[in-house]
Amino acid sequence: MTENTEEKFHSLKEKVDDLIKVCSDMKVQNHILKASEDNWQAERKQLLEKNREAKSKLESILNRLKAMNNS
Repeated sequence: MTENTEEKFHSLKEKVDDLIKVCSDMKVQNHILKASEDNWQAERKQLLEKNREAKSKLESILNRLKAMNNS
């Protein structure tokens, strides 16, 4: 191979290696983001359930107060 061809090949190899590294880094980052999203979804589910429970308790208290007022 000529020197120019070798330089081009070496440059191309470096670019491919860089792309492989970027791809690998992005896979790791994607895995971390998915795990984080799973945690946020679980937390959201818990908060929605707590919200429903609080709403139910509040409605029960309001109904008892209304019943006390009406008697």
